Amino acid sequence: MIRQYRYTDKELKELLRSMVILVDSREQKKSHILNWLDSKKIPYKVQKLDVADYSFMLPANPDLGIIRDLYFDDLVAIERKNSLEEISSCFTTTRTAFENEFIRSKGKIYLLIENASYEDIVAHRYKTEYKPVSFLASLHSFAERYDLSINFMKDSKYSGQFIYFTFYYWLRNYLLNR
Repeated sequence: MIRQYRYTDKELKELLRSMVILVDSREQKKSHILNWLDSKKIPYKVQKLDVADYSFMLPANPDLGIIRDLYFDDLVAIERKNSLEEISSCFTTTRTAFENEFIRSKGKIYLLIENASYEDIVAHRYKTEYKPVSFLASLHSFAERYDLSINFMKDSKYSGQFIYFTFYYWLRNYLLNR
């Protein structure tokens, strides 16, 4: 992987700028995220990911000790759900497949729930019969069981920014603490 090395501030910035966001090719309703990335000139690549919907990679940079492309999808990823209705279905109708995705994961997973807040679950402001107490029980159980970081994004127009900065600061800390 990355050799044991202390990067200068300039080198660290160069590496962070070179980060490429990976977008799972099976991901639906992602145009708002890709539009944000495009507007900020952040590179991304659409490809099949084994776990979750988003991750990132660093392209080879021999001058900084990275002799080949490095993929971080085994270490950190983001699973995105566009609504409480979608995640409600994941906890009920497709629970086994949903849970298997977290079981396969070897790294940190961030669960991004768009167009919703925790309060929306409590107040049953979603269009399914899934009871709020059961919804919360599943949400908290999965968080504990799979070390998920749960993040609500009331306005999905900020999802691209959330994805980018989650990976940017994860990578920055990773590089600084090696």
